[in-house]
Amino acid sequence: MQNARPDTQDYEHLLRADIPLIDVRAPVEFSQGAMPAALNFPLMSDDERAQVGTCYKQRGQQAAVELGHKLVQGEIRDARLQKWLEQCRQNPEGYLCCARGGMRSHIVQQWLREAGVNYPLVEGGYKALRHYAMEMIESRSRWPMLLVSGNTGGGKTILIRSLPTGVDLEGLAHHRGSSFGRTIVEQPSQANFENNLAVTLLKKSDGAQVTWVVEDEGRMIGSRHIPECFREQMLRSPIVVIEDPFEQRLERLKFEYFEQMSEAFLSVHDEETAWQNYGEYLHHGLFAIRRRLGMERFAQFSAYLDEALVEQRKTGSVEGHLAWLSPLLEEYYDPMYRYQLSKKAHNIVFRGDYQQVEAWLRERTA
Repeated sequence: MQNARPDTQDYEHLLRADIPLIDVRAPVEFSQGAMPAALNFPLMSDDERAQVGTCYKQRGQQAAVELGHKLVQGEIRDARLQKWLEQCRQNPEGYLCCARGGMRSHIVQQWLREAGVNYPLVEGGYKALRHYAMEMIESRSRWPMLLVSGNTGGGKTILIRSLPTGVDLEGLAHHRGSSFGRTIVEQPSQANFENNLAVTLLKKSDGAQVTWVVEDEGRMIGSRHIPECFREQMLRSPIVVIEDPFEQRLERLKFEYFEQMSEAFLSVHDEETAWQNYGEYLHHGLFAIRRRLGMERFAQFSAYLDEALVEQRKTGSVEGHLAWLSPLLEEYYDPMYRYQLSKKAHNIVFRGDYQQVEAWLRERTA
């Protein structure tokens, strides 16, 4: 039998180093919240867990444990054990994890030991890791921040991703924060959004205080909300504004929303489905703001969009989209940005084009 590594409470190391966690909770628990490096190989299915939970409430712990062993035995037990053994071989540096580091991870640990594998567990389980992650957000939210603002297409996300202390909230939320914000990847659960944020804050500093660079966001990114402590610090923080020419912003948006996004849909679907879903994605963005556009303008933009999609699919050209994108920026997004920024004018400390803002930020966050 291999030498045993000790169980651990070193949550910082686990999260900072992306140590693999063999999470033995039921799939429904895992989907509600898990750490970024966790792999779900459950001891019990959702149905089995529900049966054991009901038994525990009605008949007590001992009866529930006996039922659990009855449900997970024979070929079912052997099949799950083989998956755990395979994961142990593939991730020799990893740890077992359950909800609280209690019965389920200890049972799996014992079964592995009987099969000749000593594999450690996370003491306190996911609950302890989650508590540590939320404490990390709370403490590092107090560090200084600089917010990057600017019109749609100004390159804010590109800039933030290029900076060592940039925190891409939209990337973590899998949403661009606008009516056209959803991506082909489903948004994470609220808990997973927060867990990913905590790990990002850990990785982007070694414990010494840094200045975070964050996009000037609202309270919500899609259907996920920024943790209140982080949001409060954002509201107090200085703002830098990217002011790039209109045509330059159009070029960025053409690439991001038409060239790059269509390729993303084509990479995961057959051609017919990809074009259908891509068209629905763009139409959904317009539909979400139809009342603010006015129904006449909305109908006109929708018609332009349909024509542009036909042209794009036929020739590969995205130029037809400018017929609706250009006036959409001029009539809706740019006025909305100016209004929102006017309410924060007292926080603005610098304005410039992309290169000037980048140089200003690098000088102050090095």
